[in-house]
Amino acid sequence: MEEKEPNMSGVLVSHKDVHVSEGSSATVSAPGAKAKVVHNADLYAAIQETKIDYKSRDSIHLYFSIFIAFCCACANGYDGSLLTGVVAMDHFQNTFHSGKTGTLVAIMFSLYTVGAMVGAPFAAVLSDRFGRRVGMFSGAVVIIVGMIITATAMTIAQFIVGRFILGFGISVMTVAAPAYAVEISPPHWRGRATGFYNCGWFGGSIPAAAVVYGCNKIDNDYSWRIPLIIQAFACVVVLFGVWFVPESPRFLIANGREEEAVAFLIKYHGNGDPNSRLVQLEVDEMKDGIRQDGIDKRPLDYRPFILTHSGRWRIAQVLMISIFGQFSGNGLGYFNTTIFELIGVTSVEQQLAYNLLNSVLSAVGALTAVAFTDIMPRRKVLVFGTLACAAALATNSGLSAALDAQGDNIQESYAKGALASYFLFNIIFSFTYTPLQGVIPTEALETTTRAKGLACSSVLVYAVGFINQFAGPIALGNIQYKYIYVFVGWDVVEAVMWYFFGVESQGRTLEQLEWVYNQPNPVKASLKVDKVIVQDGKVTEKVVTSNA
Repeated sequence: MEEKEPNMSGVLVSHKDVHVSEGSSATVSAPGAKAKVVHNADLYAAIQETKIDYKSRDSIHLYFSIFIAFCCACANGYDGSLLTGVVAMDHFQNTFHSGKTGTLVAIMFSLYTVGAMVGAPFAAVLSDRFGRRVGMFSGAVVIIVGMIITATAMTIAQFIVGRFILGFGISVMTVAAPAYAVEISPPHWRGRATGFYNCGWFGGSIPAAAVVYGCNKIDNDYSWRIPLIIQAFACVVVLFGVWFVPESPRFLIANGREEEAVAFLIKYHGNGDPNSRLVQLEVDEMKDGIRQDGIDKRPLDYRPFILTHSGRWRIAQVLMISIFGQFSGNGLGYFNTTIFELIGVTSVEQQLAYNLLNSVLSAVGALTAVAFTDIMPRRKVLVFGTLACAAALATNSGLSAALDAQGDNIQESYAKGALASYFLFNIIFSFTYTPLQGVIPTEALETTTRAKGLACSSVLVYAVGFINQFAGPIALGNIQYKYIYVFVGWDVVEAVMWYFFGVESQGRTLEQLEWVYNQPNPVKASLKVDKVIVQDGKVTEKVVTSNA
């Protein structure tokens, strides 16, 4: 029987049962019928019957909304390639006399990280209380302030204070932005949308590497000041663009603004049709799954992550992707110029050019993965991709050892092999981790815990980043290429952890994942699939099966 309730215009809309009826494959013999294995029959049926027009004006507006979140990641990625190149510039060294490695350089890198860690709890409160858009806007303002301080610095103290403020601002932005991207996306676009958001790292790092390379030819202090000023460009886009995008429907429901949330879903997920099966499924699940009295209303309450079975498994996914995504050898990228010196590339101009090339190749790997994120199983990608990272690093460290033994008589073929294996590692890492660093934590967390969980993720990411940035230059200075051995062994450990504890989240709505995390063994539950019978483009019945 159909139920009816008024939509935004007061018109009664029918609400049919959105669940697929179970059967015993009786319809499989019907003309045109075929069996298909999917993660969730209800979602698959809804997607089959709701073909979103990806060229429509509303879809283009949705892309723009995701682009605004992407710009937040660009601001973060810009810093990743910025300082490693700026520190190598002669005019920067003439002003600050920091050296290219050592404790002072480590402090310059790591104060950004400390600022991000301090800002994370405030970011969660802002995003939960005032919305994802306000979080992105506030972060942009703080980053612009930090840019002004660093770009005008004449002393190390001022430069370091600016770095701290920049880190604080980026933390506010990168808690709100991925939550926004995952919450506004249709379920079957979610992986690509959130993965594309996280590829904003390259949207910042590649321009940063190019700007630093170009500005290195300027024979005055503007050679390093201009790259610092341009760091605010993405923030200016966010500053103005954020007011032209809609608020997250899940944030709206969590705060009692149900009519606005339903209007969003009808407009952007249902082609304007309030009777769309996908819209009805999402509305039903959001109403059932999102509490209006959740912990997002209690700023200091993080207890569910510890006290509940579901919370512990959810935060475990966040812990793993946050730590592994920063400590798999990719942290060496902050010190590319030093790595290049170790394998025989000593010219500053050549080092900066290779730094740019490395960013471009890594971006190709990441964007290739984004294109397939909604169809690739997350868990398998993480297991095999991390093992491939270990193999690439093992090759690089082996060749680096051979180069070290050669002394001053370096064989060019060994140097090229070491460089190629380092680039290959970055391509594999970017394919495996870059999109999923945005996808895994946002999917693992439910709406009322998402901002707090992402704040925890931010603290972890920057804590590991602090270790990378502070210990990295010291370790490279003391033991050189042998530091890479640490990551070879650790990557193998990571792959084992993903196999035993990684929960598969592909192919389900965010609310359907609640069932997965409430099971005694969420890893096993996440691999459960439905067998559906499809006839004339519609799902006629489902038969539950299991996949080990």
